[in-house]
Amino acid sequence: MRNLQIIGNVPQVRRESNFGLYAEEATVIEEQPKVKKENPHFLEANTMEVTMQHLKEDCITPVFAKDNELTIPHPAFIDTVYDAANTFFSGESIDKPDIRVSHIIKGRIPEAIHKPANQLLESDKTIYYERCAFIIQIPTIYETVNGNKLTLTIGGVRAYNHTNLYSKKGAERFKVFIGFICKVCTNLCVSTDGFLSCLEVTNTRDLYQAVLEMFNKYDTAKHIHLMQTLGNSYLTEHQFCQLLGRMRLYQSLPQGYQKDIPKMLITDSQINAVAKAYINDENFGSLGNDISMWKLYNLLTGANKSSYIDSFLDRAVNATEIATGINAALHGDTKYKWFID
Repeated sequence: MRNLQIIGNVPQVRRESNFGLYAEEATVIEEQPKVKKENPHFLEANTMEVTMQHLKEDCITPVFAKDNELTIPHPAFIDTVYDAANTFFSGESIDKPDIRVSHIIKGRIPEAIHKPANQLLESDKTIYYERCAFIIQIPTIYETVNGNKLTLTIGGVRAYNHTNLYSKKGAERFKVFIGFICKVCTNLCVSTDGFLSCLEVTNTRDLYQAVLEMFNKYDTAKHIHLMQTLGNSYLTEHQFCQLLGRMRLYQSLPQGYQKDIPKMLITDSQINAVAKAYINDENFGSLGNDISMWKLYNLLTGANKSSYIDSFLDRAVNATEIATGINAALHGDTKYKWFID
């Protein structure tokens, strides 16, 4: 096990490059370490856990309707990112992917077209999942931030509803990230420089290379330092209540008014979850006390676990932007000042 080395106030980590040498068609790594089950999951509501074996053996692969060309299936997406992680972080311990899916699409084999639904056998049915999210933890790269252990984590999201399957084969859209997971609560910490929100590729080779490029550009030390600074600032209970009220108000503002305020993607139900967690959360609740920006950040990322898969990563990044923006507003910056005035 190795920790991030701290020099001065900024954590330092090993960087690797020359990834272009490895940019070839991704291969599946067969021998993967056993996954360590986490409770709660990194993504909870509206999803279910599946195994790679289930995705490979029990699910069909969608095609582009006009030319019958295959899409990149979920298992190939996951294996490609896993293979890239093994290349870039060679020598580190890398966990098996933790996979969540939603929006099952059901079908039938041709021989079962005329059967009543209540007479269908399992062998008559076909399925695939419209949306898939996964994370891969690297437990040998970690840091303790404000008393909480964070582990380097890689992952991605695939949602077929973001690709036009009724056309000829073209670029397919993926979302991938590298960041940290808070071990005490499995909240994901994702920053903008470790996130590709709209990665469009046509094959796994290009996907593999793009993921390696993202790893190379990601500044691990900067991300850790950013999260460390959140523990040094506090909101009073009055300011926290003011923030919740402004966040609720934001959703109802006229569109023209919203343009003058930083973007906020968190929903009303998630704001309610933040309020409840402020009172009840055993790790980050602060009822009756000032709340650190680190705790507020984790209340936001915890509430985000109720998001649908296709909006999950965008809201995770937005939670980081909100927390760091409010933190800056406490020290005189005006961009997020509206939320706590």
